[in-house]
Amino acid sequence: MNIVTELLPDTFLLQPDRFDDMRGSFVKTYNEKLWSKLGIDFDMKEEYYSVSRKGVIRGMHFQIPPEDHKKMVYCLGGSVLDVLLDLRVGPNYGKFASAVLSSENRQVILIPKGIAHGFLALEENSLMLYKTSTVHAPEFDRGIKWDSFGFEWSIEAPIISARDQQHPVFSEFDKSCFKKI
Repeated sequence: MNIVTELLPDTFLLQPDRFDDMRGSFVKTYNEKLWSKLGIDFDMKEEYYSVSRKGVIRGMHFQIPPEDHKKMVYCLGGSVLDVLLDLRVGPNYGKFASAVLSSENRQVILIPKGIAHGFLALEENSLMLYKTSTVHAPEFDRGIKWDSFGFEWSIEAPIISARDQQHPVFSEFDKSCFKKI
């Protein structure tokens, strides 16, 4: 596994090793010892996945302290435009980054605490897998409205849940819940 780039501070795009033979391929997405050598600390507590239709936007989601979490995401089927928004108090507050994740590139994003996460499904049945360092806690679950922080999603009529439509806009976010980095 290699670090491809740092999308935002402590937010890494990773390329796992891939092994191909006549049977197909094998990809190891997590190895505690290897991640430790790369300086990455991740203790998984929960795993889940979503399947999305083309044109679906999910996000921008995060949990606040004390149940905030690191998140590891990757796309096992189809492709997504993965989007990250820095909510941590400091010089990168409000900065965003994105990367295309797909079943073809098999890249992984490691997202630290204090980063809102969302994505646009670029293909039908895009399958996203999430691993988190805390268990989902609905009372600490929050979101930022997907179109309120300056990111250009490049889609005219996205499919968005009622819940995600009702998230507060970025300018109204109370950033005091995240400590300075």
